[in-house]
Amino acid sequence: MGRRSRGGRGSLLLLLLLLLSLHCSLLPWSVVLAAGGGGSGGPFVGVTIGTAVTNLLSPSDLAEFLRAQRITHVRLYDADPRLLSALAPSGARAIVGVPNDELLALGSSPATASAWVSRRVLPFAGANSSSPGLIIAIAVGDEVPTALPSALPVLLPAIQSLAAALAAANLSSIPVSTPLPFSVVVDPFPPSQAFFNQSLTKSFLLPLLSHLANSSAPLMLNLYPYYSLMQSNGVIPLENALFKPLPPSLEMVDPNTLLHYTNVFDAMLDAVHVAVKNLNVSGVPVLVTETGWPSYGDRKAEPYATRDNADAYNSNLIKHITDKPGTPMRPGTQASVYIYELFNEDLRPGPVSEANWGLFHGNGTPVYLLHVSGTGGFLANDTTDRTFCIASDDADVKAVQAAMDWACGPGRTDCTAIQPGQGCYEPNDVRSHASYAFDSYYQSQGKAAGSCYFQGAGMVTTTDPSHDSCIFPGSKLWSNVTKSGGTNTTTAQTSDAEGSAIWRLRTGRETGFLLVLRWLSLMVVVMTTNSNFWT
Repeated sequence: MGRRSRGGRGSLLLLLLLLLSLHCSLLPWSVVLAAGGGGSGGPFVGVTIGTAVTNLLSPSDLAEFLRAQRITHVRLYDADPRLLSALAPSGARAIVGVPNDELLALGSSPATASAWVSRRVLPFAGANSSSPGLIIAIAVGDEVPTALPSALPVLLPAIQSLAAALAAANLSSIPVSTPLPFSVVVDPFPPSQAFFNQSLTKSFLLPLLSHLANSSAPLMLNLYPYYSLMQSNGVIPLENALFKPLPPSLEMVDPNTLLHYTNVFDAMLDAVHVAVKNLNVSGVPVLVTETGWPSYGDRKAEPYATRDNADAYNSNLIKHITDKPGTPMRPGTQASVYIYELFNEDLRPGPVSEANWGLFHGNGTPVYLLHVSGTGGFLANDTTDRTFCIASDDADVKAVQAAMDWACGPGRTDCTAIQPGQGCYEPNDVRSHASYAFDSYYQSQGKAAGSCYFQGAGMVTTTDPSHDSCIFPGSKLWSNVTKSGGTNTTTAQTSDAEGSAIWRLRTGRETGFLLVLRWLSLMVVVMTTNSNFWT
């Protein structure tokens, strides 16, 4: 966020009105994920789950985490029976995957494919299964044309053998397809000129599409506007890749159709539609099996990999799926999507960004909080609806120290609890002390948008950072500390009226215009300080 203005009363009033509009439109500690409401009738937003994570949650803990986050659609890159067993009672819907290294065996032997279905699918989707709706599709391989081109000759036979095995088990309703990279589409901009890679068309793509059409299976594609932006040499505006509005004069216009494209995602989808149509194939829906944006990368080589951009892309993607169904070429047809990915896969090799595509860290704390409201279920929201502000692991210790100095000074946060001899003095280090100060300020501001920013030194988590006798202000136990004058001996430095407003904002008892007035009165106190750490 940019620096706030320190103008006179007129500027302050304008800023208050802007804050009011933000307050009414953002839910900074929760985001929508099951965009179609979790049902089967409309388009939905799911997440992919990779496993190259240090100390990955156990299958049972992962299933509970998904339930707590109200995530109903997931894509798995294998068919791990332990995870599927844990997911079975949750009501989740899963695409299960066949790893690339299993393609040769499945494509060479229908008997092997039948055994795979019996072992990996039937226990969770058969007539005698307790969770017949758990597995909704099978993704065979992943980006095989580029990741393992030597396996292309056996890819379609593997798909056909698995489809035949499912039909023999009365499970033909489970579609079988393969996620393709968007690079199979040549000359995608403008969309009306797109076509498939000619070297793949006759030998692979046309037979694949024919099979998908005959079996009512979707064309699975991994679409990344991020990479299109990176490879465009400045031709694509960042705003266009992030679903942000542009003036009509700057919008992409297809010269052949005169259709306006307000975002890269829709243009990529329509390019796929044109490429399929050019092969005289119809009736094949598109399922986006991966899309997303990295939250961190090499500053020079990957300048667009930032938390703000990741937040903007994924938040706007979710709203786009639910609020503006369809593309300019197909306004009534909306593809469902899977966001890549649930967790940062810190064990993945490659560029810095490779380990930073997740919505959450491996320990379950959100990397950033998406800004979506009014579209269904929620993500990045624990079952108690509590969030905390702590010092970011990525922030420089000097920046953390400066932010803490502000919080305990101009920010008017009571930092008594981190003084020598008090309950939160230990461990005696900058990040621990700053985490308490940040959370104290964050909670005192009603967890308002931007109140955990601290110039990038703060981060929001759903994990209670309280420890030993140190109780953080956002904890369930905080009321016990303030009532009994316990170990922390810490309360917020506010008037009775301000404290009452903060309490009501936390518990949701204040409603309507009175809540807004009280909330804005708190913002005035913050905005009249001389620091820019609030934004």
